[in-house]
Order: sequence, then C-alpha cells, then structure tokens
Amino acid sequence: MTFRFDRRLTGLCVTLAVVVALGACGGKKRPPVLATTPGGERAPAQTTEQPPVQPIEEGPDVRAVGREGAAGADIGGAASTGSESSPLADIQFELDSAALTDQARATLEKHALWLQGRRDAKVTIEGHCDERGTVEYNLALGEQRARAARDYLASLGVAADRLRVVSFGKERPLDPGHDEAAWAKNRRDHFAVSR
Repeated sequence: MTFRFDRRLTGLCVTLAVVVALGACGGKKRPPVLATTPGGERAPAQTTEQPPVQPIEEGPDVRAVGREGAAGADIGGAASTGSESSPLADIQFELDSAALTDQARATLEKHALWLQGRRDAKVTIEGHCDERGTVEYNLALGEQRARAARDYLASLGVAADRLRVVSFGKERPLDPGHDEAAWAKNRRDHFAVSR
C-alpha cells in the first residue's frame, strides 16, 4: 500500500504545524520590578495608577455609578426578566419594525460611550415585541431588533464579541396590558449587562 501526498495536503499540514507551534509559544508574565532603597533593601513594587475617570453625563438612558460601580455592583450577573434594572436604558421600536429611530440611535450612542469606559462589561441585547402576531413572527422580529442595536453599537466601536443577541418575542412583556400604550412599551430592546 503506498501513500501519495498531494502538495495541497502537505502545505496544509505544514501550516497547521506552524499554527500549533506558535500557539504553544505563549509568553510568560513578567514579575514586578523591585526597586532598592539607598541602604540596599528592597522596596515594594510600584503600581501604575489608573487615569482619572471622566464624568459621565447622566440622562434618562444612562446613570452614573459611584464607588459601587468599581466593585461591579452596577453590572448584573444574569439575563434580564424585563423587570430587572440595567444601567443601560431600553430603546423602543415602531409597530412591525426593526428600524432604529433617531431617539434609539442617540440612546445607543450613549450606551457605546458607557461600554467603552467599561471594557470588561458584556451586553446581551434582548429583542422584545408586543403581544400581537404569531410566536414565530415575534421571535424573528425580536431578533431583527436586537441585531439592529448590536450592529449599530459595533459601528460605534464596541467590540462585537462583547455583544450577544437574543429574542424573547412576545414572551416577556414589560407591560401586561392589552392596549396601545402597553404595546408601545413592549416593542423594545433591553440591555442586560454582565462581566
């Protein structure tokens, strides 16, 4: 039995071997620099100080956090049920539409600034709909709404791997009413923030 290797297969094997070898060459973290005092004793390593945080302009869609924000108290750990608070305000949609309104874009621009100041925060964008329409239609529309917000945030410089989309369709209404006011509240994207 003889084996005949194709040049493409050989090239693929060589490329794979190089990728594996490069992946195994991870760098080690350097130990902290130790300074010595004039007497020859070691002084504790100096830490680099963080630049001062720029104040965030508060509004109806963004709230500033105090010292609890540094401890992560402003970031929830689980997906939202619609009643949980989030540091990021919901955005609303028109009936049967996933198009971002001017107000939604303005809100998302503030969200992008907030997220750029918190690089460890991740967001699950939850698409929601009102109760009218079929389950399948509303799940698809909720996903389109969440993707529209995700794409706009990504276009503003938020890393796409920090943004996840999910659709709840009409399953988690914010307002359980059966009138236009309730339906308008339920046509939204909610932003569940986590680490």
